[in-house]
Amino acid sequence: MPYSLREALAAFRRTPLLTALSVVAIAFSLFVIGLFGLTAFNIRRAIERLEEKVEVVAYLRDETTPAQLELALQEITALPEVAEVRHVNKTEALATAMAEMEEFRDVFTDLESNPLPASLEVRLKPGFRSPAQVDRVARRIQPYPFVEEVRYGRDWLQNIFTLRRVAAGVAMVIGGAFALVAAIVIATAVRITVFARREEISIMRLVGATDGFVQRPFLLEGLISGLLGGLAAAGLTYGTFRVLSGTMFRMEWIPAEWMMIVVIVGTVFGLLSSLVAVRRHLGAV
Repeated sequence: MPYSLREALAAFRRTPLLTALSVVAIAFSLFVIGLFGLTAFNIRRAIERLEEKVEVVAYLRDETTPAQLELALQEITALPEVAEVRHVNKTEALATAMAEMEEFRDVFTDLESNPLPASLEVRLKPGFRSPAQVDRVARRIQPYPFVEEVRYGRDWLQNIFTLRRVAAGVAMVIGGAFALVAAIVIATAVRITVFARREEISIMRLVGATDGFVQRPFLLEGLISGLLGGLAAAGLTYGTFRVLSGTMFRMEWIPAEWMMIVVIVGTVFGLLSSLVAVRRHLGAV
């Protein structure tokens, strides 16, 4: 086994409390970031699910002919923003209304004629659901002579995208603040570990050890501590997800790549913090 790795592992046995302190500090610092990522991801998915319901509805006049309808379906489907166009006839519209508004079922049943118009329901592709893009599709449909009215919930759609921008801004600011605090906590914990072994560093320098020889065991120790802390943070985040999803409300697990980033960040923080701390003590010796 290489000397540097052997010394790094030996340090864990000699100072288990300080090692545990470093690992715990890294784990809980990254755990906070993991919880924030879990929350931000589920907020984003909730907004995306709302966006999936965005559609343009064109209400048709009763005198619309099959030929006009067929031509409109072909032309609207060909629009680059459109994913699907569905024709809802008057009978389907009445059945839907009766299903969604059961309190008015008797009223609908007593009607002598169906007052609800047929319509075209236009679903848009992902990436084409901004207020400007939806409005552009609505304006393309409105000029058809057999279209009575076009609706898409302008105010509701605008609120969704405002919420999305606010959520993105808040996530960036708070996420950055959490990352900064985590970096400070991790660096402080690792520096304490190195400072506690300053006499060992001095002795190694006195017997002629080079800076690289002195640094390598500490760097490996910081790297291993960071890796263990990152793995622990990933486990804590997943455990919290399982508890919340099983007892309070349904959540979606974040992408695996995000957890890999948490582990990698912990490893890098442990390595860099050790590097900075050891170089500072080497310079002071």
